[in-house]
Amino acid sequence: MSIGVLPTSTLAGRFFLCERVAESRAPVKTQHRNETPDWLNTPAQQERRTQTHGLLLAWYSRYGRHTLPWRHTRDPYAILVSEVMLQQTQVERVLPKYQAFLARFPTLAALAEAPTSEVIKAWAGLGYNMRAVRLQQIAQEAIARYAGALPNTLDGLLSLKGVGRYTAGAIACFAFDQPVATVDTNIRRVLWRVFRGIEPIVWPAGVSDEREALALAAWALPGRNTDQARVEVATQPSSQSEQSDAAQAAYDWQQALMDLGATVCQSRRPACEQCPLTEVCAAYAEVAALTLFPSGEALARLRDERAALSEHPEHTGASEHPQPQMGQVAETRAASTSDANTTRETPEIDGNSRPTATVAKPRKATQPFTSTTRYFRGRIIATLSELAAGESLALAELGLLVKPNFSPDDLPWLRGLVDGLARDGLVRWLTGKQDDAAEEARVALP
Repeated sequence: MSIGVLPTSTLAGRFFLCERVAESRAPVKTQHRNETPDWLNTPAQQERRTQTHGLLLAWYSRYGRHTLPWRHTRDPYAILVSEVMLQQTQVERVLPKYQAFLARFPTLAALAEAPTSEVIKAWAGLGYNMRAVRLQQIAQEAIARYAGALPNTLDGLLSLKGVGRYTAGAIACFAFDQPVATVDTNIRRVLWRVFRGIEPIVWPAGVSDEREALALAAWALPGRNTDQARVEVATQPSSQSEQSDAAQAAYDWQQALMDLGATVCQSRRPACEQCPLTEVCAAYAEVAALTLFPSGEALARLRDERAALSEHPEHTGASEHPQPQMGQVAETRAASTSDANTTRETPEIDGNSRPTATVAKPRKATQPFTSTTRYFRGRIIATLSELAAGESLALAELGLLVKPNFSPDDLPWLRGLVDGLARDGLVRWLTGKQDDAAEEARVALP
C-alpha cells in the first residue's frame, strides 16, 4: 500500500515537509556522518521508508505516550535528567522521581552547586547510583565550560564527560530541534525488523555494527538522506514554519520508534497483531513466508530456533542463514510458552545494550539479588542516606545495618565495597585512610 500526502497539520504529513528542508540545514560534521549501506539504496527500501513514515507517525498520533512529562518540555536540562534516569530503569519508577528531582534541583546550576550527598539522596530508589554522581558532574562541567548551559550542538554535548552518543543525540533532537538520529535499544530493534528482517538474538557488538545501526537510523529519519528526486524539488529556501514542522517530525519519529518498541515491537514478546507496520515489515514478511500463522510468537520462535541452529552448524548444511522447518514455526501458537519470567532486556547507558540470553541451553543457576554486590552497594547508600547532615557511621556499625548476621569476619568484604563506592564518588572515608582499623574508620556520603 502506498501512502498519499497527508495534511501538514498531522504528524504523518510533517514528514513530507521534511523533504523540502533537508538541503537547507547546516551540514553535519564529518565525524558524525554515516555512509548509507548499499542494501538501503534501492527503490524498494525507499518506498518502504515512505510508507513506514506515514504508518508509524499516524499510529503515534493516536497511541503514543504523550502524557510522559519529559515530552512536555524542551528544556535541555530536564531532558538530560529524564534520559539519565531512564537508563536501565523502567518508566513507572522514573515518573515520581523525575518530578521530585526537578523540584529539588530545578536548574543546571542548582544541581551543580548542590552537595553530592543531597543529589544521591534525591536519587534513592532508582538504583545505579553512579548515574546521580555522573549527572552532577555533567552539570558542573557544563556550568564551567559553557556559560551555565548545556551546549546546543552534538559535538558540544559529546564533549561532556559521561555523555554518550545516544544521550547527546536525544538532547540535540528533543531539546534543540535538531534532525539528529539516535539509537537506543528500542529504536535499533524496530528499524532492524522493519528494514532488515528478524534480528539476531545477540546483537553484533563491533564498532562497525554500531556505525551501521546509526547509519540506518539516519537514513530512516524524515528529511535525512532522502531520495534525490524529492530533494531536487526544493529549489526555493524553506520557510521557518516548514523547518519547524520538519524538526517536529524528526522529534515525533524518534519518540514513535521508542514507543512502538516499548509497547508493541518488544524483544521477547512482539505483538505483531497490534503493530501498524506489519504490511511493510521485513521481519513479519519472513515469518509469513514460513508459516500459515504469522505472529509475534512465531517471530520470536523463528529467531530463537535460528540462533540455536547457528550454534550447531552440523545441522545447518551449507546455508548461511539456516531456516527452521515450516511446521516447526507454524505450530508456535500452540507450542510457545510465556516468557514473563525470562531475562528482561534493559538498555545500558546510551542505549548500547546487548541482549545476553542464550538459546537452547539450560539456564544457569543465578545468585539471588539480595546476595549480589550491587544489592549491598545499594544498601550502603540507602543506609548512609538516612543520616542527618554531618553524621557518619563506623565501618562496623555500617555492616550491622546492611547485612543480617554481620560479623567481624565480614569487615574485609565490607571495606572492599566501601572502597569501590569511594572510588566512584558515592561515599567518602572521613578518616581519609582506607587502612584504618575498623573501629576507627568512618563512612559518610560525599
